[in-house]
Amino acid sequence: MAILRGGRRIGPFDIRIGIPRDRSLDNVEGDPRLRQRQGGNKETTVGRFMANIAQGEGFARPTRYLVRIFLPNKLKIDSRDDDGGVISGGINTIGGQDLARNVGMMCNKITMPSRTIASEGHQIYGPKREMPYAYTFGDTIEATFYADKFLRQRAFFETWQKLVFDINSHNLNYYDDYVSQIDILQLGQYSAEQDRDRIVYGVRLYEVYPKILGSIEYTYGAEGVVEVPITFQYRYWRNLTLDQLGNATVGSSFGKIPEIKASTQFGLLGGIFNKLPPELKRVGRDIAGQVRRNLPIGRVTGGRVFPPFL
Repeated sequence: MAILRGGRRIGPFDIRIGIPRDRSLDNVEGDPRLRQRQGGNKETTVGRFMANIAQGEGFARPTRYLVRIFLPNKLKIDSRDDDGGVISGGINTIGGQDLARNVGMMCNKITMPSRTIASEGHQIYGPKREMPYAYTFGDTIEATFYADKFLRQRAFFETWQKLVFDINSHNLNYYDDYVSQIDILQLGQYSAEQDRDRIVYGVRLYEVYPKILGSIEYTYGAEGVVEVPITFQYRYWRNLTLDQLGNATVGSSFGKIPEIKASTQFGLLGGIFNKLPPELKRVGRDIAGQVRRNLPIGRVTGGRVFPPFL
């Protein structure tokens, strides 16, 4: 039925004029608008944003990190006498590198260090310029460690601090005897099994020692586990990717930004995967990994040894 209609008979002809009703709801299931999908046009602002996220394999997560603590040169498992014999016990008995790894794993909170360009106002003519004259670091970082029932993690840092001073004579020791290094590493979560927990960013702190051994508060109303707060003093830090390791050249003016690409273990197929879009690249790497593990050689070696084409 039309919305508005009218007519007149002229001779043998019946002439009628009307405005028809809306017919867009006659076939709802066949409406082409219902077949449109979100993200179909990648040249939109949202599409470009999602493409850039996919290119970097997602966002960095604050819960994906690892801390590595290196022992000072004087901090060893055992001491040795003049004849080379092992003397157990004493100030240097701390558990060695195994306990250092345990302490690093127990770190439940830490701060990535900062760096500041120090500047001073300089004006000859026109607006003032802030001219850099030095660069400084944050000097200290805060960290917190879970403690087991023996408080071995706190004992670890107590023993480290004993290298700074003599608890009996109160004399301070040599600086190089108690400073060490700490790595703070950002981990990624790649879809391929071979790339899981890969280090994607990292800094190394130099000339580090535990400056403040924080207090622990006990109360009957507390819940959870004991945490050991530590404040580390350090002199400076370097980016392990840009300044020291990988493909970067030590001393160069500009470092090389890490590039997300397929694992070199995939051989010839790795170069093909690099040319695919990020979504297809991850699927291809997963398929290649399954093939390497499921074929006869892969079942024996776990996919680690295979011809260079895969």
